[in-house]
Amino acid sequence: MATVKVFDQLNKEVGSMDLAPEVFEVPLRPEILHLVVRSQLAAKRAGTHMVKTRSFVAGSGSKPWRQKGTGRARSGSKRSPIWKGGAVVHGPQPRSYEFKVNKKIKALALKMALSTKVAEESLILVDQLVFPQIKTKLFASMAGNLGLKKALIVLGDSNNNVELSARNLPGVKVVRQDMLNVYDLLKYPQLVMVQGAAQAVQERLK
Repeated sequence: MATVKVFDQLNKEVGSMDLAPEVFEVPLRPEILHLVVRSQLAAKRAGTHMVKTRSFVAGSGSKPWRQKGTGRARSGSKRSPIWKGGAVVHGPQPRSYEFKVNKKIKALALKMALSTKVAEESLILVDQLVFPQIKTKLFASMAGNLGLKKALIVLGDSNNNVELSARNLPGVKVVRQDMLNVYDLLKYPQLVMVQGAAQAVQERLK
């Protein structure tokens, strides 16, 4: 069982926390992480791309000229794909790119991503994050104290002052513990978790 130090906003050690091995010491399987990240990114795709088929292109439905006797190739519609201004054949149509990944696989991938942060010593636990007002300078000061450059901040519950104070800082993202996901964990090299959030995640994934 790994034990991680707990710090305050000034980067002073205030305690420690034992991490459950079944959550924070799971062996890495890259193919599982890859599958879940692909699923997340696919779900974000709008899928609204579309080209006009014959049913959408403007143009008369009558024959441009008679079938025989003109010397020209027969033609049945001005909306034909072989004509300029005509339709597009087999072009993209609106669709969903989502595909299903089992809940157990998602949970396993989340454990692996958290375990990677612990193994790389990239996990920072803080006892609490409290700002008296919404001010970017306060968050920047806290980030400087903890040595944060590109970090994911995980809160236990919604904290309007913290979330709004961080939104103008590049390389920082703040999420609640119930919104924690594999893609964000892999994207940001540093992970900062409020102790209450870490306990909630640990209990949920056990």
